[in-house]
Amino acid sequence: MKSKNNMQTLPLRIQNWRAAHERSRPSAGEAPLRAELFSVEQLARHAKALAANHQVVTRRGSNRLLARLGQNEDMLRAFNRATLAVNPSRVITPAAEWLLDNFYLIEEQIQLARRHLPWGYSRELPRLLNSSSAGLPRVYDIVLELISHVDAQIDAGPLHAFIAAYQTVGSLKLGELWAIPIMLRLGLIENLQRVATRLTIAREDRDLADWWVDRLQEMAEKNSSHLVMVVADMAKSDLPLSSSFVAEFCQRLSRQSPVLHLARSWLEQRLVEQGLSIEQLVQLESQNQAADQVSVSHSITSLRFLSAMDWKEFVETLSLVEETLRTDPAGVYSKMDFATRDRYRHAVEFLARHSQLSEADVARRAIQLAADSARQKGCEDRTAHVGFHLIDKGQSMLGRLVKVRRPWRTIIERSIHRFPLTFYAGGIGVLTVLAMLGFHTPGPGGRSAGMETHFFHPCFPALRQPTGRGFDELAVHAAGQTPPAPSPGFFFRHCLRMPHDGGCSHYAHEPGRGGSPHRDPGDSPSGQS
Repeated sequence: MKSKNNMQTLPLRIQNWRAAHERSRPSAGEAPLRAELFSVEQLARHAKALAANHQVVTRRGSNRLLARLGQNEDMLRAFNRATLAVNPSRVITPAAEWLLDNFYLIEEQIQLARRHLPWGYSRELPRLLNSSSAGLPRVYDIVLELISHVDAQIDAGPLHAFIAAYQTVGSLKLGELWAIPIMLRLGLIENLQRVATRLTIAREDRDLADWWVDRLQEMAEKNSSHLVMVVADMAKSDLPLSSSFVAEFCQRLSRQSPVLHLARSWLEQRLVEQGLSIEQLVQLESQNQAADQVSVSHSITSLRFLSAMDWKEFVETLSLVEETLRTDPAGVYSKMDFATRDRYRHAVEFLARHSQLSEADVARRAIQLAADSARQKGCEDRTAHVGFHLIDKGQSMLGRLVKVRRPWRTIIERSIHRFPLTFYAGGIGVLTVLAMLGFHTPGPGGRSAGMETHFFHPCFPALRQPTGRGFDELAVHAAGQTPPAPSPGFFFRHCLRMPHDGGCSHYAHEPGRGGSPHRDPGDSPSGQS
């Protein structure tokens, strides 16, 4: 009688388990970034085809990448918690173990990506109109394609070749080149999330297989003659005959009583109806686990690589603007320090953003003006240097040449920098007059006293001092909104004979600034002094 009651309650238990399982089961989501592996030559050909297919728009759009990063973070955290909660007697897959052991690094990279991707930054990048990444920044789709065809194994050589080949068809903006490390982080985190989602689904399928084997074993111990009824319940259930389920189910059955092989026979017949076999799915599961482990290990290793790579050299090597500016007729640009070169490139970016020309075209116009000056006045004249037209008095001429439309805020800032004394003294005078109007008193007969009486008011000296102090604070605050521009500098390396060791020491020196040369900090690979 007790066995009969167990048989009556078993379907209800199955229904309750399935209902809870379906509520917690994640959706399959998108497949990991895993496509045909390409050699460097194949990557270059694919990059050219990708550039020819991309249709780009430069208008500002919504920032979906930060929202996606938040979703990926939540899903990876959930996977990590679920993995920690797994029964110690259960064996986790190698990919899950990689994710668990390196989760601290993943969290660090997520925070780094969020810090380096301000809310408005990706909105300024050119966006795609076509492909599966429509609406997303073009550079994000580029790195996703690269990650897919190298199985997330990012290296300097293939990365450089891929971007260089892309730019032979369509040039990238400076902002896009600087965004590549950020987009690579986002792409690798996206890949880890996709693999983690697959691992979660596989774990759910294995748990389901364990549940059915436990039910079969329980019935075999109580009343083996009713085992066929459990198999019938399995046939009625909508089982996910995935490789994870089949491999776990058959592995558990192989360690149980031979009487349970009835369930294996049923499973074999069910798979035959679908043109599959148990051996095929077990082999597929082994391949999936190996592929997931490789993808996770490559992604984590690549995240470490991103923190070690010299991105300044990467951008300067691939930038078409940098290549153009290095043709400076005066031969000075290439000898300048990184901060100065970066300031010049920012000037090119600004002019291109507020005109109809590309960044490379703006750089060529600046070189053209410098070349004209070199022919007329000689290469030694300061106007023959491209920087004169980018950050000095030649800005106005270059702006007219490229037909720049400056925003009102920039016009005000340029006016203040051009006439600082007028702004300072005039501002104090205006504020003082406005303050004095508060002491206005009507004259005899209701007439207003002359303005000249205000300046001889006994309160005038007392008002002028706090007004000046208040305007000082206002000027300091306004200046704080605009970062100070450093003076252009050169980067020279001098080999000086040191008497104490007879060796050479490298120094950086910026001519035109008094004092002794200063020590080059660590001889950084980027060459920044």
